[in-house]
Amino acid sequence: VRIVESGGGLVQPGASLRLSCAASGFTFTSYHIKWYRQAVGKERELVALITKDGSNTTYADSVRERFTISRDDVKFEAYLQMDSLTPEATAVYYCNARRASPRFDEYWGQGTQVVVSS
Repeated sequence: VRIVESGGGLVQPGASLRLSCAASGFTFTSYHIKWYRQAVGKERELVALITKDGSNTTYADSVRERFTISRDDVKFEAYLQMDSLTPEATAVYYCNARRASPRFDEYWGQGTQVVVSS
C-alpha cells in the first residue's frame, strides 16, 4: 500500500497550487479520500473530503469556495486544487484514504509542504 502526495511548494499569496495524491496497493474505488493539513503548532485538520463514488464533497469552512477536491478512479489519484491561497494555508498537507466497510481501514501519505508567503 502506498499513498504519495505531491505538488506542494512555496507560492505567494493569491496564487494557486494543485496537490496530487497517487495511490497504489489497495482498491482505490472503495475508499473515501480526504485531505488534511497540519500547520506548525496546530492540530491536524480536515480540509476536504470526496466520497468513494465521487458524488459528494465536503470542505472546511475556511477553504470552501477556494479549494476543490476531485478524484480520477482510472489513474487512482486524488487532487486538491487550491486557489486564492493565503498565508493561513501554510501547512503540511496529507492525503488519507478511508473505508468503513466491510471493515475499517485507512492509509496516509507522508505529506507535502505548502508555504504561502510573500
